[in-house]
Amino acid sequence: MFTGIIESLGKVIAIEKSGSNITFTINSPISSSLKVDQSVAHNGVCLTVIAVDDNQHQVTAIDETLQKTNMKFLQIGSEINLERCLKLGERLDGHMVQGHVDQTAKCIQRTEENGSWIFSFEYDATQNNITVEKGSICINGVSLTVIHSQRNSFSVAIIPYTYEHTIFHLIKVGDEVNLEFDILGKYITRWMELNQNATS
Repeated sequence: MFTGIIESLGKVIAIEKSGSNITFTINSPISSSLKVDQSVAHNGVCLTVIAVDDNQHQVTAIDETLQKTNMKFLQIGSEINLERCLKLGERLDGHMVQGHVDQTAKCIQRTEENGSWIFSFEYDATQNNITVEKGSICINGVSLTVIHSQRNSFSVAIIPYTYEHTIFHLIKVGDEVNLEFDILGKYITRWMELNQNATS
């Protein structure tokens, strides 16, 4: 379980393919404190640490993860958002994030407004995921509040600190991002689907 509050940026320094899987070697300020078998969110994707060496760690993404997330676009030199899993008893500053990406979205607009930035994203609405204004959304592992919501698109406001300390400063129009929708909204949507099927 995660909070969507990014601890550190990491940089991909090696990529190794093995069958349909890809192992990423990441250099970051928190790598030396990680342990093998620990769960770490990489751009919001929960992955298991398989090796640690000084300021580097390795994780493997299976084919399903690669197909459903933007991990497949990572290259040597790519920067990513990192967050270690939540420790019991600590403050929950973001919202409850599982590290299970639901789908990707495309950045369709980014504008600067009085020192902050507005990012708009479009996603495939046929998967029945939804956003609501003032509700939570997790983008590349970052817990954010939706400010404009439509059936297949939404916008978020990014303050300067978040812009500088996450990979939001790298996101351009046309880039794909990972989305994890609010878990409460997902359960309500699923319940309504099952209830509708039962009565039809």
